Amino acid sequence: MLVYIKLLLATLFWGGTFTAGRIVARDIPPFSASFLRFFIATICLVYLVRRLEGGLPKINSSQLIQVLLLGMTGVFAYNVFFFTGLQTVEAGRAAVIVATNPIFIALLAALLFREALGPVKAFGILLSVGGAILAITRGHPFHLLNQVVSMGDLAIAGCVASWAIYSILGKYSMSRLSPHSAVTYSCLAGTLALLGPALSEGLLDIMPSLSLIVWLCLAYLGFFGTVLGFTWYYQAVKIIGPSRAAVFINFVPLFAIIIGYVFLGESVDPSLIIGAVMVSSGVYLANRVRMKTRPSTLPTHET
Repeated sequence: MLVYIKLLLATLFWGGTFTAGRIVARDIPPFSASFLRFFIATICLVYLVRRLEGGLPKINSSQLIQVLLLGMTGVFAYNVFFFTGLQTVEAGRAAVIVATNPIFIALLAALLFREALGPVKAFGILLSVGGAILAITRGHPFHLLNQVVSMGDLAIAGCVASWAIYSILGKYSMSRLSPHSAVTYSCLAGTLALLGPALSEGLLDIMPSLSLIVWLCLAYLGFFGTVLGFTWYYQAVKIIGPSRAAVFINFVPLFAIIIGYVFLGESVDPSLIIGAVMVSSGVYLANRVRMKTRPSTLPTHET
């Protein structure tokens, strides 16, 4: 029973990252926000790996290149897109878009590694993409023909693209490292890469002026949204298996919509709810066979 409670809390934490990220994005530019989030997360992850695994394993030159690529896609690019998009996109709507991550991971795997799509998976992909379009256009999908898509929406779509690439890289190139070690190394690489751009944004001048609520949101993003959410999710994967654990990820957009409504007063229109249901249903259909047959090295969802 405890494992299910932790798993549900992990998805709740991930849902909350969109509200916390939106609050942070109001006061901190994207590179600085990303650096501070992952500086906190990296410190926690290094401590956790030392406690659980005795420290980070040594990596060779080939793995170093892989770690750098993981850091640049899953930490650097993803989070710059994340905080850029949340400057203008509501938390719930952003979460629905990001929830299509597993769909695009499945498409990339099909294109690059010839994984079979099949009719059920193809239907799930269409259903999920349709739900995301419904949410983005606020119930008017034909508005896409008039290019009524904001730069914030495109930035959140950039989150999806960068995380899909990160997941494919991690799944097929980091199999010799544990999930905690792979993520810790990628966080280290991404955080170091973010330092220079963050300093150029005026990070040292920004930090003293930040309010307590912003620091609390950064701590939430770094610890609860990254370290604790990831740890509890993978504990569940080990105990109940990847297919049963991954089903809970479909709660993330729902939690994000509720938390955005409660804490930010964001609107909840029917197109957003219907879009979230379509995305979650499509993700389940498209990935249920793959999840039953092979666990992932890295999570199929990030926030």
